[in-house]
Formats: sequence, structure tokens, C-alpha cells
Amino acid sequence: MTIRVLLADDQALLRSAFRVLVDSEPDMEVVAEAADGAQAVALARSERADVVLMDIRMPGTDGLAATRMISADPDLSGVRVVMLTTFEVDEYVVQSLRAGASGFLGKGAEPEELLNAIRIAAAGEALLSPVATKGLIAKFLAQSGGSDLDQEPRAHSERLAALTVREREVLVLVAGGHSNDEIADRLEVSPLTVKTHVNRAMAKLGARDRAQLVVIAYESGLVRPRAE
Repeated sequence: MTIRVLLADDQALLRSAFRVLVDSEPDMEVVAEAADGAQAVALARSERADVVLMDIRMPGTDGLAATRMISADPDLSGVRVVMLTTFEVDEYVVQSLRAGASGFLGKGAEPEELLNAIRIAAAGEALLSPVATKGLIAKFLAQSGGSDLDQEPRAHSERLAALTVREREVLVLVAGGHSNDEIADRLEVSPLTVKTHVNRAMAKLGARDRAQLVVIAYESGLVRPRAE
């Protein structure tokens, strides 16, 4: 199956470079380009995109707002968003995940990293770098308990009660950035069994993908950031 990719960036030159790279792969194609977030949302719907490479900073409707719109639209539930950031280590990373992005990638990433990111997102996996998963996300989620988020952790905590002991155990490992194969090795079960536990946890917690599981794990207090 060919992965349908939408490019959303206000820099035409950068979009052109990404198009050449993506279209050179036999398993993916660029189906449309957007110069702002509003256009990205419309094109994601009309062109049936599988993955959106979304720049965060765009004029008008920015990438964060566009990602929220895509995540909130039931008709676009199958669309995965990979945020493009200038710097990996900034507050936009966590905001991206809160908005519903499957992950993020620095604009300075190598071509193979970009292509791999598209494939990972299309498969429904979370594109979370070890640096972000083990440090950045934990730090920002731990420090961002503002009044607008007061109800969210409680809601997540209540839903955690529906998880089995094994599902909670798997969730902790997912939040630590471990792959299904790594989790399977740790728990001495098959990767398919791990995938089943992950899918059930996602369904019970209302998570779009693994990236959202990471956010929920930290927001609920199930996983806490380690002191540096």
C-alpha cells in the first residue's frame, strides 16, 4: 500500500525538497502541499492523506492548531501528524503531542530519518526520540500543571483504573520509549501479545496512538520524571 503524504510548510523551497525525497520512494507519494494550517486540514480531508508532515510555525493557522483540528475530526481519525520542528528541545514538542501529533522530527534530520518517520507514523506507532521520551516530555508535562489542565490528569487517572495490571505495566514501558519487541523481551512474552495490550490500553484510555499513551502516562502520574 502506498503511503499518501501531505506536506504542510510555508516555505515552498523546503516543500519542494521534501517532495523530491518522498516521491523517490516506491512505497509513498506526496498527494498535496499546504502553505498554512487551514489549507493542511482541508487537504488532509480532500486528498485522504495518511501522514501529514506539519511545520509548527506557519502564518495564519499554525501547525499546532491544525493538528488539533485534525485530531478532533472523526473523519480524519486515520490521519497521522508528524510535527517538524527547528529545535527538538523546546516546549513545542509537548504541545505537539497534546494537540494529537504522533511525534515530531527536527528539520535537520537526515533523509532516511524523515522517510522512516513517515513509515512509523503510517503504521500507527509513536515517533518519539529517546531524548524526548526519557527527559523532555517528562519535564514539561511535570511543570505544565496549569489551571486549564487541572481536570485532565484526574480524568486520565480515573480511566487508568480500567486497565489490567499487565496493561499498566506495558503502559509504563511504552512511556519509557520502549518498542514492542523491547517490551516483549522484558516481560518474556511475544511482541503480538504486547501489541494486544497496547491496543487495549489505547482503547480504554481514548488514545489515538502510542504518543498519546505517553502523554497520559505522565499526566496521570502513573509515570513520573526522574530527578536529574
